[in-house]
Order: sequence, then C-alpha cells, then structure tokens
Amino acid sequence: MTGKTLIRNPLLAAALGAAAVAAPGAAYFYSTAPHAEQTPGVVAANATPAPAAVTVRNGLPDFSSLVKAYGPAVVNISVKANVKTAAQLPQLPGFGPDDPFSQFFRGFPGPRGSVPVHGEGSGFIIKPDGTILTNAHVVADATNVTVKLTDRREYEAKVVGVDEKTDVAVIKIDAKDLPVVHFGQGDNVQVGQWVVAIGAPFGFDNSVTAGIVSAKGRTLPDGSYVPFLQTDVAINPGNSGGPLFNLDGDVIGINSQIYSRSGGYEGVSFAIPIDVALDVSRQLQANGKVSRGKLGVGIQELDQKLADSFGLDTPRGALVSSVEDEGPAAKAGLEAGDVILEFDGRPIGEASELPAAVAQTAPGKNVELKVWRKNAEKEFKLKLGELDETQAATADAGQPEAGRLGLAVRPLTSDERRQVGVNGGLLIEDVQGAAEDAGLRPGDIVLSANGHEVDSVQDLRKLVAGAKDHVALLVQRDDARIFVPVELG
Repeated sequence: MTGKTLIRNPLLAAALGAAAVAAPGAAYFYSTAPHAEQTPGVVAANATPAPAAVTVRNGLPDFSSLVKAYGPAVVNISVKANVKTAAQLPQLPGFGPDDPFSQFFRGFPGPRGSVPVHGEGSGFIIKPDGTILTNAHVVADATNVTVKLTDRREYEAKVVGVDEKTDVAVIKIDAKDLPVVHFGQGDNVQVGQWVVAIGAPFGFDNSVTAGIVSAKGRTLPDGSYVPFLQTDVAINPGNSGGPLFNLDGDVIGINSQIYSRSGGYEGVSFAIPIDVALDVSRQLQANGKVSRGKLGVGIQELDQKLADSFGLDTPRGALVSSVEDEGPAAKAGLEAGDVILEFDGRPIGEASELPAAVAQTAPGKNVELKVWRKNAEKEFKLKLGELDETQAATADAGQPEAGRLGLAVRPLTSDERRQVGVNGGLLIEDVQGAAEDAGLRPGDIVLSANGHEVDSVQDLRKLVAGAKDHVALLVQRDDARIFVPVELG
C-alpha cells in the first residue's frame, strides 16, 4: 500500500471496512474545536486523587506508579450497530486487494440491506458516577454500547452526546464510586515531554505505550476545529478514545487518530487536547450540543509571493479572500485582502490556526483582531456570531500555483455585474504564458490587485506597473473567491 492515510483509530472489528458504510468505529481517512475555555466545573465534581508521580530508574522514567493509579479509570468500549449496505461497497482510498485489511470486506452481502457491525475502542472515567469520555467515532450511530472495567465488570452505556467536529463523545454507565483520572492544563504541554497512553489496541485491554509530544497545534486536512497534539506514542486500532497522560499523571489529551500507510502504528499519532475535550464535554452534558463562534470570513494561506505582494516580511496570518454579507467581520469593517495576524490576543501564524481559535471562542464574545492592511497594522473590535453546523471558516485548499501576469481582460457589462453580484471587476477573456500556469482561466473575474479594486483595464495596468516583483489578484470563479499571487518577473 503506497498511500498515506489519516485514520481515526478505528474500532478493531468494525475495522476499516466500516468506513465505507459509516459504521461506528470506522477508519476515517481524514481527521475531523468549540470554545475551549477551561471549565473547572467539569472536574469539580470529580473526587480526583493527587497525580501519581513517575519515578526515574537508571535515567529513564518508570511509569508503573502512574499505571497503577490511573489504569483502573481506563475502560474498554464495545459497540454494535446495524449498517445499511448497497449492492457494492466502494473501494476505500489507498486500500488495494492485497492489503491485509481487505479481508474485512469479504462476506458482505451484495443486495441492499442491514449488516451488523461490531467494534471496540477505549475511554476513561471522568466522574465517579460513571461519566466517560471517548471519541465520537467510537460510539456514533451505535445501537448498543458496552463498557468493561479493569475488574471485568460490564455495563450497558448510554450515549449522552456526540460532537463529530471535534471527535469527542460523552457516555454514561449506571455505577458509582468509580476510579477517575486527573486533568492537566493544555497550556502546560511542552514539545519533547514524555507522555503515556493507555487503551485497548486490537482489543488488548489496558495496554500501556509511551513516547514524547512531537508537536502542538497540528491542523489536519479536514477543516476540523482541533489543534491536535502530535506524539510518537504507539497508537493502533482500539486505542481510540483512550487517555494521554503526562509524567504527573494528568490527562492532557484523548488519543484520536494515526497517520499511516499500513493502517497500524508508524510513529505519528494525534490526540485531542484535554481542554478542548472538557469544554465539549461540559456543553454536551449541559445542552446536548456544542456552540462555536463565527467570524464570517473566507480565508486562505499565504505563501512567500503573496506575502511579498501584501508587503509582509514573512508569510504569516490568515489572508481574507471573502467577507460574508452582514456577518460579524463585515460589520466590523474587514475587507478581502486583509491579513488577520492576531485573534483575541492569539497570534495567527498560519491560516489553518484561525478556524480553531474562532470556534473555541464563545458566540457573542467581544474580541479584538490585529489586521495587516495596505502595509500597516490596524485593530478591529467585533462581536462573534454563532456558527451553525452547516458553516465553516476554513482555509481554501485550492490555491493555484504562482505565475507571471499575462491576461486579456475587459470590464463587465451591467448585466454581467448584476448576474455575478459584483460592483466592478474585469472579465478574463484570454490567458497565456505564466498567467495560465498560475491557474487563471477565461471566465474568471479579477476584482482587485494588491488590495485595490479594479474597474477598468487602466486600473489594472496602473497597479501592475506600481508593483515590484509580485501582484496579488483577487479572483472570483463561480461563487468562490481566492487571491492568486502572480510573479511579474
């Protein structure tokens, strides 16, 4: 198998066949964060023990005290679901007939019908009354959820709430005086520190693996709202939903996904930060849903050529490619061509960081933005709206390659402007040379150059003549808008 795959650590038996039919515990090939204010109320009810100290022997950490203290709070989760099937199951991306997981597809009936699916995952107890955190993909659409404790007691569990955007779920069993974990602070996590995972890889209950934090704030290619922790802890199918501990015995994340060519561990694993998970948990328990902030902009990443075009010293921030009418950003005065450098005091290094920062902020909160506009920093204040489930503020992944300017354009007619919904702009009639290499094509509409609106060919010529090495064109194609950096040579 040659493809690289992001897998939401699947349940063991639902295995990777269930991804094609959206079964609980399926393999997710792209990973999927509500306002993540630390909420002490979530943990206040927990009779949490003092963190277990990890000792050092022969210069290496000994995790046995941590495992003894908190292993009993980690549970194995088994699920059942009835999954509808079509006449032929689609081929999963990256899985060929010789792949070892292809066996899980054999025996599925051809006609449409319902197929029982079984799977396994992990979770951990956060309250003595049987409240448990796990991954959403472990229990989503399950008809039956069974929780097994380390002392072999088993309970039927109720799904309290599921948030697919962050891959966090809360389930509850009817029990009391159960062992619980202790929570850490996400801000205290450091790259390079030791971490420990406990879970049920391939169904082997309470397996312990260790490694280090490889990176923080990872954004995966699905437009999710989670700034993932990346680790090299051995995580495999069945580890999904299990806790990630630091050396103090604090849970700092929920193991969620792996990056793999084989479907198994290859040294790149991802965990949901615990502060994100606890905020989702609080909202699910209180309201049954999660509320997220909304800015009302479309954004894209900056490369060096775009940064040069806008006069930035380095490619940083989130480039605004469109502003939603009557949205919070529009009301505050933001425009296409602005570069958001800070959101509510948080620096935005890459465009992919902005959606998570906004989504983790409560709707209705007043926030401040630091914006780069026309070679100067400006500050804006606005009140966030609320993101509904069908909306997302994500970076545009379809950015064309850069090239040099070489266009034949004309002004739009009044009818064309009315049809497209713009007040100005130039229609591209012919593309040649590097402009074609840049991805521009006939029918595209040039709305601005280097942040200045263009209504005539003379406007465009003047702006290009005044540019140095690059010009950033704001182009509309169908209903989408994106900045295209063009190298002038």
